[in-house]
Amino acid sequence: MKIGVIGVGRLGKDCAEVMAESGHEVSGYDVAQFESESITRVDTIKELVQGKDFIFVSVPTPHDPAYDGSTPAMHLEPKDFNYDIATSVIAEANTHMNSDQTIILISTVMPGTIRNQIIPLVTNTKFVYNPYLIAMGTIRWDMVNPEMIMIGTDDGSEIGIAKDLSDFYSSFMENNPRVVVGTWEEIETTKMFYNTFISTKVVLTNMILDVAVKVGNINVDVVTDALSACDMRLLSPSYMTAGMADGGSCHPRDNIAMRWLAKEYDLGYDLFDAVMSAREAQAKNMANMIVSQAKLHNMDVIIVGKAYKADVEYIHGSGSLLVGHYIEQDGVVLNYYDIHTGDLYQSEVPAVYLLAHNFGKISPQNTTNSVIIPDGSVVIDPWRQYVNDNCTVIHFGNTRTLQ
Repeated sequence: MKIGVIGVGRLGKDCAEVMAESGHEVSGYDVAQFESESITRVDTIKELVQGKDFIFVSVPTPHDPAYDGSTPAMHLEPKDFNYDIATSVIAEANTHMNSDQTIILISTVMPGTIRNQIIPLVTNTKFVYNPYLIAMGTIRWDMVNPEMIMIGTDDGSEIGIAKDLSDFYSSFMENNPRVVVGTWEEIETTKMFYNTFISTKVVLTNMILDVAVKVGNINVDVVTDALSACDMRLLSPSYMTAGMADGGSCHPRDNIAMRWLAKEYDLGYDLFDAVMSAREAQAKNMANMIVSQAKLHNMDVIIVGKAYKADVEYIHGSGSLLVGHYIEQDGVVLNYYDIHTGDLYQSEVPAVYLLAHNFGKISPQNTTNSVIIPDGSVVIDPWRQYVNDNCTVIHFGNTRTLQ
């Protein structure tokens, strides 16, 4: 098929290249320069849409930077996303398109946005809402192995345009994913609750960690292992390892946006206020413990892992930065070590280390992105896997004393 992609950035470029490498003819337009061996770059939206079957719109629907979750945000007024970029490019594309073509928006929007703000702009062509379940750092794999494909149409019909799009994806999907077709509102809601369900799960799991610390004689992993095996009602073991705060460019901001939805539609309660308050309180609890160790031993603090997860460069919504915010509030000297973000601080004297990323089973010989931890340091591991006989290691969340 002949495909156009508006927005060839962190997400759009990899997705467009996957389409092109599977045999489709793909052109791309972006306000920023980009290079690709498989995508034809064009200079205008008008040129991009000419003769294309599908036009995918992969542009940001951002919040203010203060809302990304890497610093406390609960004091801020709940806001919807900003749709200015999306509405602008969709309106322009529509002027150059016809009824045989289709605009496909993959960006995240709040329930009700498509019908109220997008559809009035689409007068000449067809429209589908098709949000992706893709994480930064694994875009290409996620693109061809999605948990599901979500297709939103006006009436939720599974024939016509929905089938055409489903057939397109079947040409390069590797895991034969299920296809969920619904109305625009149903798919908007599915995407938002998919992300915020994960956030809720992380917060609830980390609450078990806090209970373990407060009550004592509890290894949090015994509890979460028991619960994660309950696949009849708790769905799956994913995200059931207690540790750092939920992070990334989607989850914190989506929970904040859902607070706006609860207020906008007067639901009478705000679950996501509690989720985001809990997220920040959990980060502060961890920071308080780290600060207590730093002051007890008169040491600086080093957080190993600045990005929002291991092996990526993205710091948006980083739980590490949120914990760091509270540490610095207490006047403790703080540095970061993360080769992917360019933070390479190494201490020559013992310090308090927080292993912010889950690197799996690690030891001084197989440690965290080659950071050197001096003997005599205090190592706080919220994933409860690090072993080092030359340091004081705290498996945060495991307070079991009876063996």
